[in-house]
Amino acid sequence: MIKAGPAGLGPTKEAIERLEEFSKEGISACEIAFTYGIYIKEKKQAEEIREEARKKGIRLSIHAPYWINLNSKEKKKTEESKERILKCCEIGHYLGAYRIVFHPGYYGIMDHEETYQNIKKAILEMQKEIKKNEWKTELAPETTGKVNVFGSTDETLRLVKETGCAFCIDFAHILAREKKVDYAKILEKFKSFKQLHIHFSGIEYGEKGERRHVKTRDKEIKELLENLKKHAKDKEIVIINESPYNIKDSIRTLELLH
Repeated sequence: MIKAGPAGLGPTKEAIERLEEFSKEGISACEIAFTYGIYIKEKKQAEEIREEARKKGIRLSIHAPYWINLNSKEKKKTEESKERILKCCEIGHYLGAYRIVFHPGYYGIMDHEETYQNIKKAILEMQKEIKKNEWKTELAPETTGKVNVFGSTDETLRLVKETGCAFCIDFAHILAREKKVDYAKILEKFKSFKQLHIHFSGIEYGEKGERRHVKTRDKEIKELLENLKKHAKDKEIVIINESPYNIKDSIRTLELLH
């Protein structure tokens, strides 16, 4: 089963109406963008959005704020990053968001292994809080698109195996980071997981990685869908489009799916 939808729900006061519009277009997923701040603050608002999404069959997830670094030299910045992610988990629980997607951090002056261990430690600490509070949502570190940022496919998979967290595979980021996408190889690595949370879009990139997201071409959508059908059969898949035209591109994805 494949669900698809855009990154972004829009302002809280328009959320119910937007979900209604999404449903009419056949959109079946939406990632609420807290990328520039957690703008849904009240439990009642979150529960109203959750109920509407449930009625419309729309799977919700959250993208945590961009200013997160679980590998900062400054302990205060790491703690603030954890607090932002945990706040997303709390509101995500009331929203019924099944994944909290986030960019884990930067290498900075540290080597890759030290960076990995610091991020792993932070994830384990956050998971304790999630369990203690009985929040029904999962952390999903994302594969990232710049070579100086933590989040290669293998680093993400290692985190999943060693912490039990969920994950987000961003194929546009992988293309920008590695200059190619071997769908068969990547999907083979994640074959033991029943659920795949995927980000997708067109992307411009250079030597150091991603520059910006751009409109998704039909050719790119078809390639993704063909590989999912071939290498990820019988999985629950959510595809979140992050292009500047994410609603239109999500609708096109669903059209090409059927």
